[in-house]
Amino acid sequence: MIPPVPILMYHAVTDDPSPEIAPLAVGPARFARQMELLRERGHHAVTVSRLVAALHGTGGALPPDPVVITFDDGFADVHEHALPVLDRLGLTATVYVTTGWVGDRGRRAPGTMLTWGQTRELAAAGIEIGGHSHSHPQLDQLADGDLRDELRRCRGLLEDGLDRPVASMAYPYGYSSRRVRREARRAGYWSACAVANRLVGDLDDVLALPRLTVGRATSNAAFARVVAGSGIPLIYLRERVLTKGYAVVRRTRYGVRRALGRV
Repeated sequence: MIPPVPILMYHAVTDDPSPEIAPLAVGPARFARQMELLRERGHHAVTVSRLVAALHGTGGALPPDPVVITFDDGFADVHEHALPVLDRLGLTATVYVTTGWVGDRGRRAPGTMLTWGQTRELAAAGIEIGGHSHSHPQLDQLADGDLRDELRRCRGLLEDGLDRPVASMAYPYGYSSRRVRREARRAGYWSACAVANRLVGDLDDVLALPRLTVGRATSNAAFARVVAGSGIPLIYLRERVLTKGYAVVRRTRYGVRRALGRV
């Protein structure tokens, strides 16, 4: 048994995000302070794969007061602003990369994205690199063939670009389903992150690991309280209820589209 562990979900680390990502962006100064709070309170960062190995009982004991730091999408400011802070404080993280956006080649990229060179530098610095699909679609609404292509293409490009195995992924928008999780495992991912806004424990499905959103509205006080496990802010509880309700809507929507032959 391991105690509940917080998995923090970041996106951009910038004071000047694009409008679509603004609620999920954290400024560099606030990010640095949050990381300093982790160290001041004795937390030790581990990667998602290290946590999963511990959950399986195959990776040895976790350090005291573990925490997992993750970043979605693959913004270049993770390399520019987050990496120096993590390196200075001796922290590690997991970065989930949307491969179709690497080097700003994606038409719908929400900002300046990592290049392959920057992604390799993150990996060389001890940061785990995971997949975040190829084009950032709503995976649970895709037809089976398109779903397989999104998952396998992403992992293949990452492994070719980094010359190392990729074992973890995060679902775009946090959306998944039993079908998506099954295909993620078939694609070679051993773990996958959702959102859920709660701490992860022994009984959680490693292909649907819950994470805690850290964004513009997350105060340092709320951040410290969540990481310490001393209470989940009301905004997280509200989002958790809404997420569960929306999951039912999405399953129904996919069922209707499939019955109509649209997927």
